[in-house]
Amino acid sequence: MSGSGAELVVVANRLAFDRVVEDDGSVAWRRSPGGLVSALMPVMRANHGAWIGWPGDTTDETDGAEIEPFEQDGLQLVPVTMSTREYEEFYEGFSNATLWPLYHDLVAKPEFHREWWDAYVEVNQRFARRAAEVAAEGAVVWVQDYQLQLVPQLLRELRPDLRIGFYLHIPFPPAELFQQLPWRRQILEGLLGADLVGFQLPGGAQNFIRLVRSRVGHKTQRDTILLPDGREVRARAFPISIDAESYEEMARTDAVKARSEEIRTVLGDPRVVFLGIDRLDYTKGIFARLRAFAELLVDGELEVGDAVFVQVATPSRERVDQYRMLRDEIDRLVGRINGDLGSIGRPAISYLHSSYPPEEMAALYRAADVMVVTPLRDGMNLVAKEYVACRYDDDGALVLSEFAGAAAELRQAYLVNPYDINGMKAQMLAAARAEPKERTRRMKAMRKTVHEHDVDAWARAFLDALRGT
Repeated sequence: MSGSGAELVVVANRLAFDRVVEDDGSVAWRRSPGGLVSALMPVMRANHGAWIGWPGDTTDETDGAEIEPFEQDGLQLVPVTMSTREYEEFYEGFSNATLWPLYHDLVAKPEFHREWWDAYVEVNQRFARRAAEVAAEGAVVWVQDYQLQLVPQLLRELRPDLRIGFYLHIPFPPAELFQQLPWRRQILEGLLGADLVGFQLPGGAQNFIRLVRSRVGHKTQRDTILLPDGREVRARAFPISIDAESYEEMARTDAVKARSEEIRTVLGDPRVVFLGIDRLDYTKGIFARLRAFAELLVDGELEVGDAVFVQVATPSRERVDQYRMLRDEIDRLVGRINGDLGSIGRPAISYLHSSYPPEEMAALYRAADVMVVTPLRDGMNLVAKEYVACRYDDDGALVLSEFAGAAAELRQAYLVNPYDINGMKAQMLAAARAEPKERTRRMKAMRKTVHEHDVDAWARAFLDALRGT
């Protein structure tokens, strides 16, 4: 414990900068493109902030030797190393094959392995120790997401002087699902180390409070949990957002405008461009939405050439079996639809399994008449908000799953139940055929919401609530 150190510490699975090995073998650090980094950078610089996270590569060493903290762009970066085994068991295993499906309504079957849990505890302990080392006396520490749910309590044991916040970026499940987890009490107690636990939606906060009451036995009053030692923990919703202004600025550039026109030309200048942009993940509902589009073509409601569906599926967790199987399934579906319904030079679906820079994404958002965001379950889904931010002409339509957190805010979207193929088809058609005046009415309202509740407002609201607790 030290009188010097960082006044604000963010603890996240990934560092704010990615470690990049250049062609000449030298190591460089490149800022991560995420909205969280952009939102927190100014406030962290002002507070002598430190960002703790994994730099993205593994080592086979088992001695736990850490990379020394260093400064980049006015921010202290504190790397946490991970062995190949820990990456497989903590990240691919417990985080993404146990917690991820469990927290997303069991869209896939979670796996429960004791050695994965042991690795999860081990890595969480390492993150907590690093936070304890770099935080100033009485500092604010903000722990991010499902990979680090034990850190708040582990850190409180090491540094009871700290103000600790935790934010869950994914859904928090109801008791009926959460209680399947063999380590359910340990996770709940880990989160109770925080002074403030933030969720995307009020339902997540309520699920957490109910579970603490029934499984841990603590008394609760509305959004507050009363611990036996007199400490209080608050659980509240803080819906996350994007840097709407920077997306709009990017969309207005001449380069993005020219690229969006080029995209439509390459697609054959169809009347309607549908667009899906997702991580390749079984929670995103990609298979069902492509099937719905194909059925609209078969039904004669849409015609190839007149309408095209562009689906970008960003590579994700390629080493996990379930993700490899999903990729194969979607590859086969796209091949079958294009083989059955497409013609030479006119595929029904333009499928891209790749990552793209923000400017290309903005051009795609500008080129698309209808954005289709239909996850089976999603904490928020920022793609929906990015699309809205880029539609500065108040045109375009958003088809949005009821089970995305964004649906609570973007109420003027064409809402769908992603399990209802017929309902999805009807809403995709309604969005494509809507009168310009109707599209403008809906988009204006959504744009107002996205600009008023941007990522900066989200970060400020959480940190103000944490400091005020």
